[in-house]
Order: sequence, then C-alpha cells, then structure tokens
Amino acid sequence: MKTSLKPIKAKRISDQVFEQLRDLIYQGELRPGDQVLPERDLSVALGVSRTTVRNAINKLVVLGLLEHKQGQGTFVRHPDAKTRHPLAVAMSLEMEEATLEDMLEVRMGLECNAAALAAARATEEDIDRMIGCLEAMEADFRQKGDNINPNVDADFHMAVAYATKNPVHTYIMKNFHDFLFVGIQENLRMLYEDPKNIEDVLEQHRKVFNAIRRRDPEMAASAMKLHIRYVMLFFRDHSRRDLLDKIRVTES
Repeated sequence: MKTSLKPIKAKRISDQVFEQLRDLIYQGELRPGDQVLPERDLSVALGVSRTTVRNAINKLVVLGLLEHKQGQGTFVRHPDAKTRHPLAVAMSLEMEEATLEDMLEVRMGLECNAAALAAARATEEDIDRMIGCLEAMEADFRQKGDNINPNVDADFHMAVAYATKNPVHTYIMKNFHDFLFVGIQENLRMLYEDPKNIEDVLEQHRKVFNAIRRRDPEMAASAMKLHIRYVMLFFRDHSRRDLLDKIRVTES
C-alpha cells in the first residue's frame, strides 16, 4: 500500500518566536498601539538569542503586523497605518466604489467558512478563549449599556478565525477586520445605540459558539450566516432611513 508519509522537519527557532508573537496579536493579547518588549527582554523571556528575536520581528513587520517607530521601539500596527496594510491599500486603490454591503458579503464567505472550520478544529484553549470573549462582551454591555466597545465584538470573530488553525485564513481575517472596523466605527456605534440590537448580537454570537462547541460545522456556518445577515440588514435599513430623511428635508 502506498503511503504519503514525509520526513518531519524541525521548525526554526525564529519561526517559533514569530508564531508566538503573531498569535498574541491574532488573539488580541497584543492590541494595535501596544509596544512590544525590547529585543533584549524578549530574548531573555523566550530563552533565545537577540538575532532570533530580530528575525521574527522583522518578519512581522513585513507582514504589516508590527511597525518600528524611530527612537521609541516596536509597536503593534494600528489599522489606520495603511502604508503597510496590503488589503487596505488594495481596497483604497482598486475598489473605491466598494460599499459597506460589498464588504459584508465578503465577510459572509470568510466567516461562515471560519465557523465551520472552527467547529471541526477548535481546541479546548480556543473554546476557553471564545468564552472569555463572550463574557467580555456581556460585561461591557452591563457596564456601558449602549456604549459598548466594537473591539470586544471583533475579538470574538478573531477567536473563531484563530480556531480554524489555518494561518492564511487567520491572516486574511485579521487584516479584513482591521480595515472593516476602522472604516465603519461610526456605523457600529449606530448598531449599538439600541440595547435590543446588542442583546440580539450577543445571542447570535452565543449560537455560533454553541455550534462550535458541539462540533457541528453546518450549524456553526448557519449561525454565523444569520449573524452577518442581521448586521447587513441593519445597515441596509439604516441607509434607507437616512435617504428618506434627506428626501423629506429636500421636499420641505
């Protein structure tokens, strides 16, 4: 019987450092604007050479996840730093006519697939991380009411993306979410103005999570589709109301 076994290749130490730092960014433990420890401190904490740390950081800079600031140090790149954001540059230059609904349609495909993959591949650590995200959203809602932070919403979606165990998928989702959330912060505030909307979003997230925890890819994808469809319809309806208001002003 033919087999497709291949020799096991040891990972380079710098790749392991790169993956640890990358995952901290993907998981939201290192957020945009956070300063990364100096090379010296990182090398001590990780038990590797400064050259190894430098190679890993340079790779993250090339990917656009980190940026060097002269005389200050290395920081997690902020989403509005578009000069090093390939997806943002592409969308700015090539898709100037793209609407919010266009972006949500893309998100539909990416995130339904992510939810299905997460249901099949999520580890217990991933499940715990999603629980933490849901608890943070609920706590934020209880404390702030309609002033909920959109970042806690994004954290849950990134936890799902990370649980796919597909680094390409996670990278695309990270960049897409950065671009999307920066671009529609005002719109998100509109969504969260009504506590009923927040309760709906929380319940939708719980359904996605429960399907993932039950290891049901089809149900997870369906729950994510319903959630994004809800957001899409909200913005479509809000745009329609804005248009009607403008028409009324013009006619009066």
